[in-house]
Amino acid sequence: MNGLPLKPLCCGAALAVMFAAASVNAEPVATEADQAVLDAAERHEEPLLETLETLVNIDSGTTYEPGLAEVEAILEERLRERGAEVETHPSEELGGNTLVGTLQGSGERDIMLMIHYDTVFGEGTASERPYRVEDGRAFGPGVGDAKGGVALILHSLAILEELEYDGYGTLTVVFNPDEERGSLGSRDLIQQLAAEQDAVLVFEPTLGEDGMDAVTTVTKGINYAFLEVTGRASHAGSAPEEGRNAVMELSHQLLQLSELGDPDKETTLNWTVVEGGGTRNIIPEHARAEGDMRYFEADEYERVSEEANEIIASRLIEDTDVEFRLERGRPPLPENPQTQELAETAKAIYAELGLELGAVEIGGGTDAAYAYQPDAERPAVLESLGLVGGRYHSSDEYVELHSVVPRLYLATRMIMALSEETP
Repeated sequence: MNGLPLKPLCCGAALAVMFAAASVNAEPVATEADQAVLDAAERHEEPLLETLETLVNIDSGTTYEPGLAEVEAILEERLRERGAEVETHPSEELGGNTLVGTLQGSGERDIMLMIHYDTVFGEGTASERPYRVEDGRAFGPGVGDAKGGVALILHSLAILEELEYDGYGTLTVVFNPDEERGSLGSRDLIQQLAAEQDAVLVFEPTLGEDGMDAVTTVTKGINYAFLEVTGRASHAGSAPEEGRNAVMELSHQLLQLSELGDPDKETTLNWTVVEGGGTRNIIPEHARAEGDMRYFEADEYERVSEEANEIIASRLIEDTDVEFRLERGRPPLPENPQTQELAETAKAIYAELGLELGAVEIGGGTDAAYAYQPDAERPAVLESLGLVGGRYHSSDEYVELHSVVPRLYLATRMIMALSEETP
């Protein structure tokens, strides 16, 4: 975490003491906070944690439709309570619905808030290790990735309503059910909606180092590599020479393909799944592997595909067939001036609290990349407006409780600041 360590926020006096210390020890020096927003953020700290507990204690792993439907019902009710018009769009590929809530304001700027409500955890996880608080942290399946972001959006909307603020043109909220599996059923909708916005704020948790208080300005793209070998089956004891061992050929090819990454470009390709054979006394006829490719530069797709197909022409075992293919996943969110400008706005808002906010580049991919329009100046897209946390996708996933008030303040003030910009 950059700057002054945050402390648990439990009352206005404690927060004031922290800000006073920050003005001495942190850069930039605290400017005047919007007291009405800060007071509202403090009032919503406990209600937000109650919302978070409710959401975490519902299994909503991607494709688990009963749990996704239960969470969806809560989110739809909350959006309608704020006066939003709500539409549902089914994710045909993976199940669940993408919720789109729209609030009409009195201004001219169009802003989108976005996060997913699915998790990587299977049915029964929430009952095995439900939401709990310990040593200033909240734990539970999906508490950071990304139900903390869901709760932040809901309570930011509530704060805007309490303050009677509607200076935006439209405020669009997108909750999708399939991000953890590539957003296959929602990515087209995200791109379509984002193209109509001036700014898109994405509420994944803080990324980079665990516990680091930062927004994300650059993400890698993701592609999926597949390697398949077909050989010939035969009896492993009486006629092994008549077989063509697909597992041996696959092993050979994996070693040949191990250098497809490019450290200078920060491109990586890691083989992570291997399958082959099935019976000890049969020379295996089929073998396959899958890999994970991460990249920043778009033309790396073509380079890796071309080089891989040249490499696999060299065989260890004659009369085997080898096929390599690369499927496109999420594109990268590249470095761009619009995102950098949003990050500077976020840093300035954090400075109102006497706190420093970092900006990081990450190797993971998020839906921010689908929102980004590479051939247009809008929308500006900023990632990681969610809670500060770490150890995502693990049984130790957590969020820092002390981040709730600053992050609520940041989200609410970002909406206000973007609404007041001149078109």
